[in-house]
Amino acid sequence: KGTIHLFRKSQRSLVGKLMHEFRLVAADRRSWKILLFGAINLICIGFLLMWCSSTNSIALTAYTYLTIFDLFSLVTCLISYWVMMKKPSSIYSFGFERFEVLAVFASTVLAQLGALFILKESAERFLEQPEIHTGRLLVGTFVALFFNLFTMLSIRNKPFAYVSEAASTSWLQEHVADLSRSICGIIPGLSSIFLPRMNPFVLIDIAGALALCITYMLIEINNYFAVDTVSAIAIALMTFGTMYPMSVYSGKVLLQTTPPHVIGQLDKLLREVSTLDGVLEVRNEHFWTLGFGTLAGSVHVRIRRDANEQMVLAHVTNRLYTLVSTLTVQIFKDDWIRPTLSSVPIANNILNISDHHVIPMPSLKAADNLNPVTSTPAKPSSPPPEFSFDTPGKNVSPVILLNTQTRPYGLGFNHGSAPYSSVLNQGFGIPGMGATQGFRTGFTNVPSRYGTNARGQP
Repeated sequence: KGTIHLFRKSQRSLVGKLMHEFRLVAADRRSWKILLFGAINLICIGFLLMWCSSTNSIALTAYTYLTIFDLFSLVTCLISYWVMMKKPSSIYSFGFERFEVLAVFASTVLAQLGALFILKESAERFLEQPEIHTGRLLVGTFVALFFNLFTMLSIRNKPFAYVSEAASTSWLQEHVADLSRSICGIIPGLSSIFLPRMNPFVLIDIAGALALCITYMLIEINNYFAVDTVSAIAIALMTFGTMYPMSVYSGKVLLQTTPPHVIGQLDKLLREVSTLDGVLEVRNEHFWTLGFGTLAGSVHVRIRRDANEQMVLAHVTNRLYTLVSTLTVQIFKDDWIRPTLSSVPIANNILNISDHHVIPMPSLKAADNLNPVTSTPAKPSSPPPEFSFDTPGKNVSPVILLNTQTRPYGLGFNHGSAPYSSVLNQGFGIPGMGATQGFRTGFTNVPSRYGTNARGQP
């Protein structure tokens, strides 16, 4: 027995959620026209499929797939209206624009799969070509052509219109563009229709209908049934070549890549931002396509310590907002790193001179190779230096010495005079090992006892 939750909202199923969103779209009067065309499209597809079965024409079947693609384009247009109605949420913080990108990608991929199916069926028909009935072949061709052109020209499909302009041209468009330049050279008035490039959907509808008309005439005149298979292959190749650039473009948008045509403009804007007053560095910049015609981006800006953060943020946003509509700018000030003198706490008596000193001593491992006067290797040919001091090396061992002398100045020196002859007469040895050592220095009465005991003295 579980807990009873009062006033708890019931969870709707997937079908219920779809119906709720559909009612939201249907409430807009602009969607009624699309729904009407969708209903007519379904009726037209039903008749065309029946005529394809009665004529046994695979070319008409390939052309019917273009009408099915029109149905997908109408659904994409409905999704576009739904995206405009929805607002960003906590889950979809950037909005729902990527849904229409996904709809375009799915529609073009399904059209290419249909073209591959036609190619497979056409390869089988080359082995055994059936008889084609031309009774309703021409009627079905004109019905499909009229409905496709009427749908494309009556309804403004924003996602497909953008993709057809932004994507690269298909091979069919390139060949028609070459032909159009030749025609417009003779008749300049047609340049507004054929140039710079024709609508790819209108072009493939006209080209498919022309292939079906040629098929009808050849079958009626010479009973050449194989031309139906050839026409089906041609329509499938044109469909595949037209949809492939759109699939590539929408796929790159889904992969959050930067459009190639805006890279130069972005570099120019970033150079301008780096020259703003107070800006030291612009780094970690990332820009991607959020939807059709919508750029999103993020950038880190390092500024001087005395710069105004809000002023720099306003200038950077003003420069980049002309191209990037959804922008995130992270401002951080320059941090000067000061060197740390000590990483451990300093003792209280570290500055006081105690009675015990630690004098670093050189390592005794290489005593055989070193001159007792200096810490450098001995050279037999060179005379010993007049003055020498013990130079500590890297690896030193501390020697604790007991000081019983009086230190009036805190440095361990007593005033007085010492003869210079005692410098060489006393000899040199290792401090702490019983040997004494003298130095010629500017101070007077330098103590000569550096060990814990002198020679023969306790």
